[in-house]
Amino acid sequence: MTVLRISQLAERSGVPAATLRFYEAQGLLPADRMPSGYRVYGDGAVARLEFIGAAKRLGLSLAEIGGLVAVWESGACAEVKAELRPRLAGQLAATRQRLAELAVFADSLRVARDRLEALPDRADRCDSACGLHSAPPSPSAPPSPSPPVACSLTGGEIGERTAQWHKAVEGAVRVEIPGGLRLTLPVERTVSVAALAAEEQRCCPLFDFRLHFQGTELHLEVRAPAEGAPLLADLFARADPEQGLGGNFALIVGS
Repeated sequence: MTVLRISQLAERSGVPAATLRFYEAQGLLPADRMPSGYRVYGDGAVARLEFIGAAKRLGLSLAEIGGLVAVWESGACAEVKAELRPRLAGQLAATRQRLAELAVFADSLRVARDRLEALPDRADRCDSACGLHSAPPSPSAPPSPSPPVACSLTGGEIGERTAQWHKAVEGAVRVEIPGGLRLTLPVERTVSVAALAAEEQRCCPLFDFRLHFQGTELHLEVRAPAEGAPLLADLFARADPEQGLGGNFALIVGS
C-alpha cells in the first residue's frame, strides 16, 4: 500500500495542500496521522479527489458532494447514478433559470447601449437629460405562445407524480398568490423540488415554477392559467385530509 504525505498528494493530484486540509475538516477526505503528527493518505485518495473535483465542476455543494462520496465508496455505480440524477436535474433547472435571467439582462444592456449612442454629446454636466438617471425601457419581444393546458402523463403516471409532489412538499406553508400558490419549505429540499419541477415542465408545460431563497427557507411559487387551476389544485393539495386544502383552496387566476 502506497502512503502519501500531504505534499506528495498535493503534487500528484494538483489540489493545494490547504484545500486538502479543508476537505479533511469537511469530512470529504479522511487522513491518518503518523506518530510525528504528519498527515498521510492511502492509495484511494487521488481517485477520491478526482471524484470530488468532478462533482464540484457540476456545481454541487460540498454537503451534496459529501453524500455522494459516501455512496461512491460503496463501489455501486448504480447507486451513485441514482443519487446524482436528481441533483443534476436540479442544477440544470437552476442553470436554465439563470440563463433566462441573463438573457433579459443582456437585452436591457443592449437597449441601454443603443440609447446611450443616440444621445448627443454635450459640454454640460451630466444630468437627467443624459438618460443615465432613468432605467432603460425593457426591450420589446413578441408574445410567447401559451403552453397547452394538458398533461402528457397517463393516469397511473399522474397518480405517481402526484404522490411524489405530496411527499416533496409535505409540511409546506401554503399561501395563495395571484394565479397560483406559494409553498415555503426548508432549503434542504431544493434538489428534490427542483428535479420534480424540471420533470413537470416536460409533461405539463402549463405550470410556471419559480424558486426563491430566503435564508434557510425555499419559496416555491407555482402558477397556472385559469384552465389549469384544477390540475394545480390536485397536484399541490395537502396529502393529509385533516389539513387538506379542500374547499379552502380557491386558486386565484387571471391576475
